[in-house]
Amino acid sequence: MGNEEKQKIIRRLRRIEGQLKGIQRMVEKESSCVEILIQIAAVRAAVNKVGTLIFENHARTCLTGSLEEKSKDEVIEDLMKVLTGFIK
Repeated sequence: MGNEEKQKIIRRLRRIEGQLKGIQRMVEKESSCVEILIQIAAVRAAVNKVGTLIFENHARTCLTGSLEEKSKDEVIEDLMKVLTGFIK
């Protein structure tokens, strides 16, 4: 993973961390359940985006390197396993 991609992911993870702390404060203050659920949905979307970025990096860097060692079908099968695990 390149330094720029890593920094982008770290920034997103820090933002998610802040969102989670905000949700914790909302629960402690007994904020509206609807407002809390909206924030939880936002965190879920942000986590999915980070996962997508990491998956893309895996596909572009890790798997392309595997093409020298494995057949195309094996690489595709590996990619599908990773994707299936990610979308669960």
